[in-house]
Amino acid sequence: IPAEEAAGDIVWSFPLGTVSPGLWCPPGPHGQQHWHEGHPECGGRAQSPIDIVTARAQPDLSLPPLQPEGYEQPESPRLTLANNGHTAVLALPPSLRLRGLSHPFTAVQLHFHWGRPGRAAGAEHLLDGHRAPAEVPGNASEMGLGAANAPGGLAWLGVLLEVQTHTPLQPTDPIAPGVRPQPSVAIPTFSIRELLPAQLERYYRYNGSLTTPPCSESVLWTQRSSRPFQLEQLQGSLYSTEEAEPEQLLVDNFRAPQELNQRPVLSSFPRGEWVIAIVFGAVCGCVALFLAVHFGVRRIR
Repeated sequence: IPAEEAAGDIVWSFPLGTVSPGLWCPPGPHGQQHWHEGHPECGGRAQSPIDIVTARAQPDLSLPPLQPEGYEQPESPRLTLANNGHTAVLALPPSLRLRGLSHPFTAVQLHFHWGRPGRAAGAEHLLDGHRAPAEVPGNASEMGLGAANAPGGLAWLGVLLEVQTHTPLQPTDPIAPGVRPQPSVAIPTFSIRELLPAQLERYYRYNGSLTTPPCSESVLWTQRSSRPFQLEQLQGSLYSTEEAEPEQLLVDNFRAPQELNQRPVLSSFPRGEWVIAIVFGAVCGCVALFLAVHFGVRRIR
């Protein structure tokens, strides 16, 4: 359905957490504009998310397709879904691997960013100024200690989401049992691969950071380039406060776009593929028309 009709539909029932809405809301004492005060790296020059201007991306056809391994059938019989107070986090078993990078990365977790009821704008990364209703970043890490602080030690795959109101059983349905009054819950395992688009050869890539404190600038971001993926709406409400505090709906849990600061953004496909196809089609059409007229005139003569 159109984004305007899907506003705010991606919310999860999970009424416990540890972080107040001030983490996201500008008026809060710990809002985004204050992050750098306690975490200096949040004011760095290689921060995420960004607004990807597709016309300025640099094609790099040597970038290989992404290859998730083990995502179809995770070895763990159950997965842990947790509310950390500013998002819902699904822990992934270490048997999952992500290839198509400089070397294999081990999966760690995936989580969600969304907007609020009445406004379908909750993704962190923008494409040509457009913010999709939601985004699912999946995190993978290098083997060994200190990966979070090493340049390129973390790899994040961001998938932009749209919302459907009425669909058959979806890959995200196993997440629905996370409606529990506790900070975490075990859910039956399911195919993580089905949360991702079928084709993973078209994407954008750049060096960036974590999008929450400490904002470590050690992330190799891979962002899907195609139209936002379809995801069934999950009804309910996710709260960001402790049980003893008044319930506050968690909304707009995304960071504002950061300055690119001359960082290169690469694309795994040629610039303007669709323009080339249109021009080629137009040329073929003109040639066909010319031949039709030419032979038609000769036949009349």
